[in-house]
Amino acid sequence: MEAAAIKIHGIVQGVGFRPFMHRMVRQYGLAGSIRNTSSGVELELEGEREALEAFLRELPKRAPKLALIEQIEAEYGLPPRGLTGFTILRSHAEEKRNTLVSPDIGICEDCRRELLDPRDRRFRYPFINCTNCGPRFTIIRDLPYDRALTSMGRFPMCPDCDREYHDIENRRYHAQPDACPVCGPHVVFLGGDGREVPGDGIETARAWLKAGKILAVKGLGGVHLACRADDPDLVKELRRRKERDEKPFALMCRDAEAAEKLCFVSDVERAVLESFHKPIVLLEKRDKRPSPLSENNWLGVMLPYTPLHVLLFGDDIDALVMTSANLSDTPIVFQNEEALERLHGIADGFLLHNRDIQTRCDDSLCWVVDGKEYFARRSRGYVPFPVRVPGAESAILACGAEQKASFCLSRGDYCFPSQHIGDLKNAETLEHYERQIAHFERLFDTKPRLLVCDKHPDYLSTSYARQRAAREGIGLVQVQHHHAHLAACMADNGLTGPVIGLIWDGVGYGDDGTAWGGECLIGDYKGYTHFGSLRPIPLIGGDRAVKELDRVAFALLREAGCDTSGIPNAAFFEKMLSAGLNCPRSSGMGRLFDGAAAILGIKRLASYEGQGAVLLEAAAEPDEGRYPVLLEGEPLRFDWRELIRGLVRDRDAGVSTGRLAARFMNTLIDMAVEMALAASRETGIRDLCLSGGSFQNQYLLRRLPQALEKAGLRPHLHRRVSCNDEGISLGQLMIGGASLDK
Repeated sequence: MEAAAIKIHGIVQGVGFRPFMHRMVRQYGLAGSIRNTSSGVELELEGEREALEAFLRELPKRAPKLALIEQIEAEYGLPPRGLTGFTILRSHAEEKRNTLVSPDIGICEDCRRELLDPRDRRFRYPFINCTNCGPRFTIIRDLPYDRALTSMGRFPMCPDCDREYHDIENRRYHAQPDACPVCGPHVVFLGGDGREVPGDGIETARAWLKAGKILAVKGLGGVHLACRADDPDLVKELRRRKERDEKPFALMCRDAEAAEKLCFVSDVERAVLESFHKPIVLLEKRDKRPSPLSENNWLGVMLPYTPLHVLLFGDDIDALVMTSANLSDTPIVFQNEEALERLHGIADGFLLHNRDIQTRCDDSLCWVVDGKEYFARRSRGYVPFPVRVPGAESAILACGAEQKASFCLSRGDYCFPSQHIGDLKNAETLEHYERQIAHFERLFDTKPRLLVCDKHPDYLSTSYARQRAAREGIGLVQVQHHHAHLAACMADNGLTGPVIGLIWDGVGYGDDGTAWGGECLIGDYKGYTHFGSLRPIPLIGGDRAVKELDRVAFALLREAGCDTSGIPNAAFFEKMLSAGLNCPRSSGMGRLFDGAAAILGIKRLASYEGQGAVLLEAAAEPDEGRYPVLLEGEPLRFDWRELIRGLVRDRDAGVSTGRLAARFMNTLIDMAVEMALAASRETGIRDLCLSGGSFQNQYLLRRLPQALEKAGLRPHLHRRVSCNDEGISLGQLMIGGASLDK
């Protein structure tokens, strides 16, 4: 008989780890105690040495599915104290925190069954949860993860919940958010005037929704605006009120069968929809025609992930629009008073509750590509789960970019990308960004020794990094935008380089002070060479060309020697170009897509960034045609003029818009392969990273990797962070770490 002191680090709090340990200890005939600490959990166990060793061997194999065991430290040979049974001790806060925090977890099947069971004491209780599901990240104020340090601290447990909490055989054993109708949070339904409507709040909300009302519904990480998805006029009215003209809405469907009525759903897509992460999954529409829900070929669909959502749908509502409650360019609303004030005149009614949200967190958004999530937004259900990158330097804060802003904080080789923040274009979003940085630093007890940011001088994230570095005397590294994309994809795939990178997006500040965006780089975390690019495109009116796509179309046509008379305001644009008045040049792939969309008559005035590219992809019909690819110069530049001439020639010959859209993208695929092969021949490198927002285009993504493989290259896609600007903070962090003196 001997004793052992054991420390376990990782995501081991809020995931049912201690009750699991209790049962396992009993199975192996051991005795002792366990307690949460700020670095994980600590155990003191007594028993036969063989049993202790067998216990530790089996532990990683049998841990709860939501747990992540990062490290186990065991010290054997301690004198036994004659312990009996197994005790869960009070948590202990250490000076240094190494705990990983669980994301919010969608409702489990056990809780769903109890929720709908009239014999259960939590029947129809919208805050039912257990150790296997429920709120985590969004209710935590601080660590260790105990009830007092969460939003549930204001709700003392009733005797029945307290008994469950201390019963090792119960699924709610030490479940911190445990509650019931007697002791826990409650919902309330308010009319548009902010006054409470008597009766069952959820049933009232259901009746209002079925009657065609628009409601504000408070969930896990914020408030949604909800309405029936089967009423086109109602959806248009929601667009009018929210000032969201054309950007697609997300839907919540009652179950996967309801989603299948609207979309094609593969087995893998269904598995992701029903996983405990419960993201929005972009699914191919059955009816490809534009609708008020979505103007492209995809519908973003999620399933109910809280018991409140399950009750809201009942068994007679198939689908609801469920979109973040915010006005354009502002963070999601998450507090009751804020909802009543900000959404007045937008929502007809409010389904709210009195469990505070500590951290706003938008829904995650992904496609399923090759059987795995491919993120457009990594947020609720995934954050703050770390991205492990062996060799990452600790205590670095990477500040991200401007669009789809995020930040990333490192501790050891664990990198913690933040949830979706939004576009950093105003003071309100900047305040949210700064608060979340402070929250992450407090939560993971990490004060950065180095700050990393984009080179763009006008980004608010860059200003934040510069000002903080000067104020606190912290080192600062500024990273070129597309190098950060390259490094992010490398880190995402565990590559150390050197690699070839095809980085295609809208815009990034180039090393020469111009706007880059369709680049081929060769490099690693320490540096890169600029191997290839696009012929720069004049942007008539600068940033106005991002929305007024005719400006790009005119420039493309003019430089290709094509007729520009069909472009409105052609004479005015000619004067601006001839005079060189506010016509900066950009090699942005996004701008090439925009101009092509306008030339083909697909979209001329964009209501959101990248809309032209989205609709051009949606328009594509099966066609194997393509145009000649001309690469020349140093860096090697793709001369798109022959592509534009071919599009115009075929358009005027009556070729359908859908076939022309396909030919446009087929040509870009050919160009990408030729440029990558040229880089590979020069360097001998075969690993190639695809990053940047243009690789959200599923036409490209489902064809280009196969073309690259056929050419003998090894393409790598993003898997754990987004390919768009949200993901570049991870790349910034790795580049910053490589700059440190070892």
